[in-house]
Amino acid sequence: MTPFEGAKAQNVMLNKKRPGELLVAVNDKDKAKFDVYRCDIASGKIELDTENPGDVVGWGCEDESFEVREALSIGADSAKTVRVRDDASGAWRDLAQFPYGEEGGMVDFCADGETCLMLSSVGRETTALTRVRLSDGSTTEVIASDDACDCGGIMVDDDTKEVRAVSFNYARTERTFFDKELEGHFKHLEGLGPDQAEVGLVSKTRDEKTWVVSFRRDDGPTEFSLYDAGGDRTLAPLFVSQPALLDYDFAHMEDVRITARDGLEIVGYLTRAKADAPTPLVLLVHGGPWARDFWGFSSAAQWFANRGYACLQVNFRGSTGYGKSFLHKGDKEWGVGAMQHDLTDSVRWAVDQGIADPKNVCIYGGSYGGYATLAGLTFTPELYKCGVDIVGPSNIKTLLDSIPPYWGPLRNDMLKKIGDVDEDAAFNEKISPLYHVDDIVAPLLIGQGANDPRVKQAEADQIAFSMADKGIPVEYVLYPDEGHGWARPPNRIDFNGRTELFLAEHLGGRAEPFEAPEGTTATFPLEAR
Repeated sequence: MTPFEGAKAQNVMLNKKRPGELLVAVNDKDKAKFDVYRCDIASGKIELDTENPGDVVGWGCEDESFEVREALSIGADSAKTVRVRDDASGAWRDLAQFPYGEEGGMVDFCADGETCLMLSSVGRETTALTRVRLSDGSTTEVIASDDACDCGGIMVDDDTKEVRAVSFNYARTERTFFDKELEGHFKHLEGLGPDQAEVGLVSKTRDEKTWVVSFRRDDGPTEFSLYDAGGDRTLAPLFVSQPALLDYDFAHMEDVRITARDGLEIVGYLTRAKADAPTPLVLLVHGGPWARDFWGFSSAAQWFANRGYACLQVNFRGSTGYGKSFLHKGDKEWGVGAMQHDLTDSVRWAVDQGIADPKNVCIYGGSYGGYATLAGLTFTPELYKCGVDIVGPSNIKTLLDSIPPYWGPLRNDMLKKIGDVDEDAAFNEKISPLYHVDDIVAPLLIGQGANDPRVKQAEADQIAFSMADKGIPVEYVLYPDEGHGWARPPNRIDFNGRTELFLAEHLGGRAEPFEAPEGTTATFPLEAR
């Protein structure tokens, strides 16, 4: 649909009133910005619809006309601006601004043509769902908010654009309903699905009489069913996401609360097969870092639990979903600061609770989680027995110097959150594990994709070679046909098999015999030295 060589397609917009068309943003003319194209699905004909002035990072359309009428830009000061226009030929005007430190963005145009739905943290701690006038950007109504966490999923009526339900997720998903009939359906579905499962609405027919619903569990694959919403409200099974898993018993995931050293409450998720004695612990750190972990089935957590480890995932400060203060408490706190302290405090909590064996703790993660792994081994070397780093940066300055061109508008925002590693070399050295290799004492396993556009191969090379030159134990696996993580199953199986042996050697858990699967492209750069 977007046959542009070397370009990236994103921001796909669909419209049920115009099912033969789609709008999509592509950076074919300039790799640093995305223009919007209109595509005829049947013929494949595609033509430029809306040109990017240079600072727009996201687009939105209005349903009735299916025209691009909303744009989100990020300025040099990291302020976000929502722009709107009256029609495809109209002039753009600023509707709302979110200075750095505030969160928000447009959700949808309302059916009255005069207002829109907007998420905003302005004047409050967490993002709320509001109604805003298109003429002047003034707020006419605060529709839904929660003091503990940000507004999450929003269900809007396709035709009337009225809000039907809003979800919030502090530790588990909870919904506020504005449509009693919809609320009744969800309560009925909760009684039909597996115990403790979270109900999700995947899709529905245009008359809304037939739904596809999901039941998300922590101890098994997600189940999908057909729901007769317009008749007798019966449920007919469709399929499960991974049917082979139905033959196995899995551990439950507990949501836990951890108090950091400064009193901040942190939400975590604990998965373990046995709870009667301390076991080795894998601290599984999420990427981003401006993201979060959720309750539910985690293949990685179940894998670790099956091999005899407790797995702990924590939404350390800087994670999203818990309000602007929680998010920005992570500013300039990488590596030696409070973001890493939260991970340290979480391990110590697990030890104090009798969950973790203090002598057998691994820190494991990808992307930012890989960075946190390197930081954990360099800045708190006494805490970890070993570490597994997947596509993690080792030098923050070189990381930011090599990010993709289309991340350009976000780079200043990253500098504000991380710290100005461009101008402050001492600060970069302070938080970059590469400069503290001498402090590493625990063995490290590194996995890297040679084609990673976000964290270049050099990030893995430089710390792996430095450790090897100093005689510090390191294993380095490079996949020439991978990017930011493992997309090819043989490579994923290969690295997981190597990880399992690595953990068994250093933590003492169970491991299956390993043979490199057919099709893997694993290479070992250190062996060539």
